[in-house]
Amino acid sequence: MSSIVAAPRKTSEARERLLSIASELFYREGIHGVGMDRVLAEAHVTRATMYRHFPGKEALVVAYLEREDADIRSRFTDAEQQVPDDATGTDRVDALIALIADDIERHHTRGCPFINAAAEFPDASSDVRRVVRRHREWFRDSLRSMLEGAGVAEPDEVAGSLVMLRDAALVGGYLDGVEVARPAFVATARLVAHR
Repeated sequence: MSSIVAAPRKTSEARERLLSIASELFYREGIHGVGMDRVLAEAHVTRATMYRHFPGKEALVVAYLEREDADIRSRFTDAEQQVPDDATGTDRVDALIALIADDIERHHTRGCPFINAAAEFPDASSDVRRVVRRHREWFRDSLRSMLEGAGVAEPDEVAGSLVMLRDAALVGGYLDGVEVARPAFVATARLVAHR
């Protein structure tokens, strides 16, 4: 009996262009504020091409959030690998706090894409909200695991506090400017984590 091996999935240039343009517009201007006609025009793809890859706008939003999730996970992995093996627990926690602060300053200057999407999709059972929930669970679990590895007392409680501080800093960075939000986040996160 022979086994069938699936060929690697070929990435469509049109799909990637559509997702890239949609991601930029959704984050910058809001999901409901951007019509599909505009996304299609700026991505230079037809409606038929869009439907070949995404059954509708909500599926495109899900793909946008999954892309955001993958990017954040990748940055976390890269940051973890850059911490020296002999780093102290305090150094590890400070590196984690700096990673979150860098994200607020460099990548998510208009707030959290997951919070923004959740505000626009109030139905908690929607596919969009499921992606948001998965991301937040992963983020909290990753923080807890890193904090536990750094020897932080009560890593569950500290992780929960850091999630809340990050949420606030992302919103504050957008509303008040990163020059206000970043130092406040770093100082407060250090107090919480190093207590």
